[in-house]
Amino acid sequence: MRLKLVPDETSIPFFKFRYWGYAFSLFMVLASIFFIATKGLNFGIDFMGGTTIEIATPEPADIGALRGDLNGLGLGDVQVQTFGSPNDVLIRIQSQGDAEADQQVIDQVRGVLGDAVDYRRVEVVGPKVSGELVESGVTAIFIAVVLMLVYVWFRFEWQFALGSILALLHDVIVTIGIFALLQLEFSLSIIAAVLTIVGYSMNDTVVIYDRIRENLRKYKRMDLKELLDKAVNETLSRTVVTAVTTLLALIALYVFGGEVIRGFTFAMIWGVIIGTYSSVFVAAPILLVLGVKRDWSETGGDSKAAKKGA
Repeated sequence: MRLKLVPDETSIPFFKFRYWGYAFSLFMVLASIFFIATKGLNFGIDFMGGTTIEIATPEPADIGALRGDLNGLGLGDVQVQTFGSPNDVLIRIQSQGDAEADQQVIDQVRGVLGDAVDYRRVEVVGPKVSGELVESGVTAIFIAVVLMLVYVWFRFEWQFALGSILALLHDVIVTIGIFALLQLEFSLSIIAAVLTIVGYSMNDTVVIYDRIRENLRKYKRMDLKELLDKAVNETLSRTVVTAVTTLLALIALYVFGGEVIRGFTFAMIWGVIIGTYSSVFVAAPILLVLGVKRDWSETGGDSKAAKKGA
């Protein structure tokens, strides 16, 4: 017997609850902006600068003792965590202000840990480099969003492009907001997760938009709200199955992947959930407000926009 997460045919009145969706999305965006502005992001060493030391201990590491010994050096923020096996330890120490001081940190840590441990990786990220990384990360997200806008605009119409970009901005802001709220470390891997979320959300949105365009050709007299509801229901099985299978893999990675990639997988899990939500409750309903061309067989000239059911 085949397991079905969603029946083959559904008739859920998504757009009946669109105003609740608008309100909930607006609340999440405003709350995210508030937390980002007031609490700020807990930038990792990638962005703040500092020293990263990866070691392997002969016996399972006593993280509490290691953290206490290193905090005794008075180096500021020191993060000590295991990854992989209990013998593998990752040490992160905040920047000391200049390259020479950061290099001295390595000697101080070696003096505390001794030669019994295996030093597998030692990296120093200066404040200047970290500033460049912040700029590059923001630029990467901006370029991704702009290119998505251009792609959707050429493939569909400007209304679809604007709807998809609003959904993407919603996903990016809310994802960054949850990191500000929980004060989780925000590093380069989180930037990578945000870019992946942008791609995932856009893919989900384009699938729904394709079905909307098909239905606009087939049902030229159908009320726009009913037509959009039909398109979302027809793609619901694909949307849910994709989200669930992706989440199963990510949850397993979050539980068993270790501390090093936990922030990345958390961002991905949250992004898949919020991206699926925005495809249904942000990207599609916004077309009711903007109006769309009803007859896609038309070429050239002014097209008549329909705003029925808005």
